[in-house]
Amino acid sequence: MKRTIAIVAGGDSSELPVSLRSAQGIYSFMDKEKYNLYIVEMQGLRWEVQLPDGNKAPIDRNDFSFLLNGEKINFDFAYITIHGTPGEDGKLQGYFDLLQIPYSSCNVLVSALTFNKFSCNQYLKGFGVKVSESVMLREGQSITDDAVVEKIGLPCFIKPNLGGSSFGVTKVKAKEQIQPAIKKAFDEAKEVIIEAFMQGTEITCGCYKTKNKEQVFPITEVVTTNEFFDYDAKYNGQVDEITPARLSEELTKRVQTLTSAIYDILGCSGIIRIDYIITKGDKINLLEINTTPGMTATSFIPQQVRAAGLDIKDVMTDIIENKF
Repeated sequence: MKRTIAIVAGGDSSELPVSLRSAQGIYSFMDKEKYNLYIVEMQGLRWEVQLPDGNKAPIDRNDFSFLLNGEKINFDFAYITIHGTPGEDGKLQGYFDLLQIPYSSCNVLVSALTFNKFSCNQYLKGFGVKVSESVMLREGQSITDDAVVEKIGLPCFIKPNLGGSSFGVTKVKAKEQIQPAIKKAFDEAKEVIIEAFMQGTEITCGCYKTKNKEQVFPITEVVTTNEFFDYDAKYNGQVDEITPARLSEELTKRVQTLTSAIYDILGCSGIIRIDYIITKGDKINLLEINTTPGMTATSFIPQQVRAAGLDIKDVMTDIIENKF
């Protein structure tokens, strides 16, 4: 019997269109001989499944089922590809745990921790992982321009603590840009991070583990002429992505070893992608961890899978079958 898989996309953040593109990517990658696949789109309380005839049907939130030609269809597995809330922050994971439906990504705790960039970085700092100096503001809190310059320095990055795809992020070079940048970040999330700028080479490394396999992918180097790896660089081609990255063999091994170690420290599940900056003296600095990384055909993970000489279809099957 074929398992029935929900590819869960959408969400309640600015990243909804990116998530829908990832869902199409995952649908194209998965083994259709082995699985019955449906894309489920979620936005607020609108939960709909895309039917084979092009129509949509509502999902019953009581048991995450739907009706097809009068027959009730239950899902055996959920592949979560929501970037942002509720799929990257643990909420959806808790829902599926209650329904006892296995899913692709990290559990509630790990999803919530990694989604909160500041908390995650401070936690990993305790394990010796290098991170940028930073300050966090919660809604209603403020900081003076002078305090930012004194504690963090310029240039710096001001960004939402919760979110992705570089929405609400500003690279601040002058004092007068600080308060507008803080406001812009607060428009995206209720917490804002002010983070010291690190000069160096930006890289990203994917990884997944199953009961009997560990796979750390080749590293991608991110080169953009933009101020930083912003939305246009990520999704409108204003970037060069070099896989494998132009790093020494020794540095490559160090990055891959650190990626595997972070996966284990946090207790991750499924595919994750960790972004770093390599600064002077080959120092590896953690930027952030993505537990539902982009999965369009041109996203980093599919690129890295190809560079590893693997078939993305087999990787998807590994992720699903590992939960049974």
